Amino acid sequence: MPRHFEAIVIGAGQAGPPLAVRLAGAGMSVALVERRRLGGTCVNDGCIPTKTLVASARAAWVVRNAATYGVRTGGEVSVDMARIKARKDAVVQMSRDSLQTWLGGTERLVVIEGQARFEDASTIRVGDERITADRFFIDVGGRAVVPEVLQGVPHLTNSSMMDLDVLPEHLVVVGGSYIGLEFAQMYRRFGSRVTVLEHGPRLVGREDPEVSAEIRRILEGEGIDIRTGIDVSAARRDGDALVLSAADGDVAGSHVLVAVGRRPNTDDLGLDAAGVQMGPHGTIAVDDTLRTNVPHIWALGEVNGRGAFTHTSYNDYEIVAANLLDGDSRKVTDRLPIYALYIDPPLGRVGMSRSEARESGKRVMVGHYPMARVGRARERGETHGFIDILVDGDSEQILGAAILGIEGDEAIHVIAAVMYAKAPYTVLSRAVLAHPTVSELLPTALSQLEPLE
Repeated sequence: MPRHFEAIVIGAGQAGPPLAVRLAGAGMSVALVERRRLGGTCVNDGCIPTKTLVASARAAWVVRNAATYGVRTGGEVSVDMARIKARKDAVVQMSRDSLQTWLGGTERLVVIEGQARFEDASTIRVGDERITADRFFIDVGGRAVVPEVLQGVPHLTNSSMMDLDVLPEHLVVVGGSYIGLEFAQMYRRFGSRVTVLEHGPRLVGREDPEVSAEIRRILEGEGIDIRTGIDVSAARRDGDALVLSAADGDVAGSHVLVAVGRRPNTDDLGLDAAGVQMGPHGTIAVDDTLRTNVPHIWALGEVNGRGAFTHTSYNDYEIVAANLLDGDSRKVTDRLPIYALYIDPPLGRVGMSRSEARESGKRVMVGHYPMARVGRARERGETHGFIDILVDGDSEQILGAAILGIEGDEAIHVIAAVMYAKAPYTVLSRAVLAHPTVSELLPTALSQLEPLE
């Protein structure tokens, strides 16, 4: 006879573990099934390890530029990639161990290792065992897409980059968006020669052209070779080099990182046997409460196509728990789109972009302020970027903002808080904020509103 649980959570990313603990705390018998490692992408291949590496890369950059600040370092700066990787591994292991302890100490919760596959809408198979449940919650995340043209040569993804403990002589990054650019700047600061090949006409094509252009200026200023409008048509090995061919010529590197997108991990779940309806690009279709067309099956995190970030995945858990356990009707559409690009300086984004605002049909006003006029940026000698805030000229509510520049990833939350409160922009424009900070210039930017052209 199969084992039976009141709830089965498939996948231990950012939504799965807290949901499993909440369900168990509510008195349910719960199984959490994970085929790889606890913590999902964020803990193992994403946020935690990459930002740990970013910190090491920034340390190298600060030391190399110390003379600008009147500090003598006395010698050439080099990096020890083995020690950098060891530090990253230790930070990751600490997070993984903490998660293991938390889950292991939760009553009525069982962690099962292995690949889950639906046999019908109420049954999964994990290895040789059949397991049934009253409810299922899918949180299986996604993985890097590797185009066929690059599959025949050694290549790295955001996942396999975590195992790299040597400094590439020449890193070629295929893909000029969020993941690719973070690694590009990181390894340039470590000391690699770096080339970025982007298929589209500009970097991070989701962003406004003004943002893309400034990001390119920042990265090229650090010596990164950026080529846009590039289609890789062939790839081959030539001795120790990996050669990528495109219409405008070949690019030869020692290592190739593929960062052209991600796909959901849905192809081996047996979702057709469960009758679960699929969405575009391999995602699972869900409603505003993250329930699928099968009433006792939910999908959370990257796999549902409603958000590809750690914070949206965790919010998915909060939405499901609120509706299922708390009698609180929370919805996906309650949340604002908010995220950051962790190049240095970072980009913080919330709400609409300029392009989206133009298409909204609203009477849009924009407040623009260059980072070169922000005291905190000048004091730190990091004056790249700008502040952009979009306002509905009729309702006076903030529609969105982009802060590209020092501490932009933190200052963006001031704007998000006002947006969530549905308060008019004047609440912020009349606020007195601490000096010297980046946030203190948000009221100044709002005092210079002009029609968006």
